[in-house]
Amino acid sequence: MENSNETTSRGKYFFAAFLAPFIWGFMSIPVRWIRGYPAEDILYFRIITALLILWIYLLLFRRKTMQADIRKFQLLPRAGKFRQSCLTLLASAFIFGNWFTYIYAVNHISIQSAALAYLTCPLITAAGAYLILKEKLTNWQKTALFIAFGSVCLLAKGSLHDVLWAITIATCYAFYLIVQRVSTRFDKLNQLVIQLSICALFVIPKLIYNHHAIPAEPLFWGTIILIASLFTIIPLFLSMYALIGISSTTTGVLLYINPLIAFTLAATYFREPVSPIKYIAYAIILVAIILFNIKNIKETVSTSKTHAKQ
Repeated sequence: MENSNETTSRGKYFFAAFLAPFIWGFMSIPVRWIRGYPAEDILYFRIITALLILWIYLLLFRRKTMQADIRKFQLLPRAGKFRQSCLTLLASAFIFGNWFTYIYAVNHISIQSAALAYLTCPLITAAGAYLILKEKLTNWQKTALFIAFGSVCLLAKGSLHDVLWAITIATCYAFYLIVQRVSTRFDKLNQLVIQLSICALFVIPKLIYNHHAIPAEPLFWGTIILIASLFTIIPLFLSMYALIGISSTTTGVLLYINPLIAFTLAATYFREPVSPIKYIAYAIILVAIILFNIKNIKETVSTSKTHAKQ
């Protein structure tokens, strides 16, 4: 019975880790709606809007959780407070860098370059977790990563410019995941609102001295609200929630769902030219995802069948 409960719990975290990159895979659509605006403006207003939504939600519905986390932080020894503060600052810097480079790549480089970023991100996450956090990898998982690396090499062969952008986007988010995996003692939404508040300390002065006029078009603000809620708060919370119960390596590898969707949109919805070798590379990536997560998939399917019988 305990094993069944444990599998059910892991299935819950695994589903959250799957849903976050699935949602992010479609983010290029609303970002392209406002491609005529500077990337930094999109980023700044995305941060401010997401922060306002989060603060309203937390103050209305989660005051007790916030107060509990404040007391928990106050009870930490000085070294613990310093460590948590450093982790929060690092996470803020990494998520800020990831958001800006992604928006710029989608609107000014190509959607395929952004997709390539999230192909390399799981490799960096898995390598970082293995080297820094000492997370273990099975032989099947190592084989899956090797296969995925080969596929990324095929995709990277075409453009060094795209590859450099992809690596920058990927590195920021990979290390954000690793930092979040280490920082698990506080509520995830509370952590996210603090991270965005730190980003806002940089953003607000930039907005005050910004030479661009504040956009007034309803399309811009409607899109920003959509990005801030559906494509920012929800998937970020899901990815951080997943890290409570599964490794950052598994969470990182599931990020491959994002570029698979993004690549499909680039080829079909946005009509970007795609060479035949890219179709082969993405098919190989899909095989690597299944291979890496075969154990989790089997456990989740088995649990679903058990509940269906009951």
